[in-house]
Amino acid sequence: MRGAVAPRRPLVAWYFSDGKPGHVNQVRGLLAALAERLPLESHAVALMTSSQLLLGFLLRGASAPAIPAPDLLLGAGHRTHLALLAARRAHGGRAVVLMKPSLPRRCFDLCIIPEHDGVPPSARVLLTRGVLNAVRPAPVKQAGSGLILVGGPSAHHGWDEAGLVERIQAIAAHDPARQWQVASSRRTPPASEARLQTLALPNLRCVLYRDTRPEWLPAQLAAAEQVWVTEDSVSMIYEALTAGAALGVIDVPRRGAGRVARGVEDLLREGLATSYAAWRQGRALSAPKQVFDEAARCAQWMVERWFSAH
Repeated sequence: MRGAVAPRRPLVAWYFSDGKPGHVNQVRGLLAALAERLPLESHAVALMTSSQLLLGFLLRGASAPAIPAPDLLLGAGHRTHLALLAARRAHGGRAVVLMKPSLPRRCFDLCIIPEHDGVPPSARVLLTRGVLNAVRPAPVKQAGSGLILVGGPSAHHGWDEAGLVERIQAIAAHDPARQWQVASSRRTPPASEARLQTLALPNLRCVLYRDTRPEWLPAQLAAAEQVWVTEDSVSMIYEALTAGAALGVIDVPRRGAGRVARGVEDLLREGLATSYAAWRQGRALSAPKQVFDEAARCAQWMVERWFSAH
């Protein structure tokens, strides 16, 4: 038909994953943000065996899956690094790694790295506040809703079950009209889960991690007006910010002052989150004044520099 405009060919993205939920969440978040900006066709590609990796490096077009050739190759997790590079050599596309890579950064077209990892920005390094995630804010928050997310001991943090329970009770009792859900995570010790289930507060409901589906937490974060997160759960802190919730941080014992802890301190100092201690002194929780969406920012960077004419 004369004057008709041919539809744009979708951008083809291959993504590799080691199966870890946190890494999958990062890739899903970036893919969703890209899909909001241009037509996108994404394909999960299984990690290659050692022989397939070798063929990919030696022979262009080796071991080609039955999907369109990629414009973009995404991977999170150290096990994906060689697969990204082998696939790029064999099939083309731009290789993007969503973490500080174990291989030299110059091997990749782009490295998306949390700034707390201490890597300087460059033409191949895009720094982010925290790791990317797939959380999207709801257009309207659920009035009177509150969410308390509980982590557990980690390499950077210890654990104080009694102190945690005391803080949760104080938060729920301070705002009895608000309906709170307190949710455990994979790292929450079983004894702490059992203790949370015994809390007898009329406006507090305990939800165990093993009783939820993967989509439960993103949906709760999107709708909640207020969210409290234990300090050790850095990924959930940034997910709550992305959701646009008024965010509070519950302190837990630290194992030294590392880069991760300093990243949380930066959020508190900038007013993006409120510490439990400041809240006890009368400071109210407040939602971020500006949209906090690192996946969208990274996707926009890639579209403008690589795919603006796509």
